[in-house]
Amino acid sequence: MIVITTPTGQIGSRLLDVLLNETGGEELRVIVRDPARLPDRARARVDVVTGSHDDAGVVDRAFAGADAVFWLVPPNPRAPSLDAAYSGFSHAAAKAFTTHGVGHVVGVSALGRDTPVADRAGLVTASLAMDDLIASTGVAYRALANPSFMDNLLRQAASIRADGVFTGTAAPDHRTPVAATRDIAAAAARLLLDRLWTGTGEVPVLGPESLSPNDMAHIMTEVLGRPVRYERQSLADFRAALTGRGFGDAFVDGYVDMMRAKNEGLDDGVRRTPRTASPTTFREWCEEVLKSEVEIL
Repeated sequence: MIVITTPTGQIGSRLLDVLLNETGGEELRVIVRDPARLPDRARARVDVVTGSHDDAGVVDRAFAGADAVFWLVPPNPRAPSLDAAYSGFSHAAAKAFTTHGVGHVVGVSALGRDTPVADRAGLVTASLAMDDLIASTGVAYRALANPSFMDNLLRQAASIRADGVFTGTAAPDHRTPVAATRDIAAAAARLLLDRLWTGTGEVPVLGPESLSPNDMAHIMTEVLGRPVRYERQSLADFRAALTGRGFGDAFVDGYVDMMRAKNEGLDDGVRRTPRTASPTTFREWCEEVLKSEVEIL
């Protein structure tokens, strides 16, 4: 029995699709707030526990008989603190892992552990503390240590189409890893299906290459057949934009601190090797994902 949290989310939905295609004798159970958002073929094949996975009663029901759990904390822009958003959200699950003897947990986390900025990286610092909480339960745990997602650019598809512009807070020529969410889901699936691993640790998902915003603009220009340029946004303007969207102070501070830390090397602490690389190139992702999103707007 594998339990999947956030099965309708960016990563969880892709993981569910992979597991529906690849599982043989494994049963699948999902925790979901709104079962109507699940695809029809999933509803017919998975056990559904309705609710939020920070709820003790929900995870108690969901983890009964579970061998493995995919754990992802959804963003909460109005959480009173980053500790509440990550470790606080995970406390009930951490207890339930032990109560129900869950053997393996795969969590979605971030790069940055053991870097000089790890303790002042906002959302990432909170995510790493959550990893430590889960690891302290004694469950076999692997944290997927991720850089920024290629898929986050989909939020700017309208601007790319209308103005040929995307924005960010990174220096234009600063190369960092970037990964596709489908590769993160694939890494999670491998760990959940092949449960021979023990202990705790991280599994970096670095993508096949490091790219700067200017590199990405060049690739998008070629794939989309229209000029695309990058405009750097100051951290002050980024903060103002988040506040204008109604995000709470804790989340805004945490997001800004994370982006500042990324500019200071947060994502640069792991060397890319065949074990830490993931397959999808940014060009492939633009051709297969971004291009259709831009064209249909």
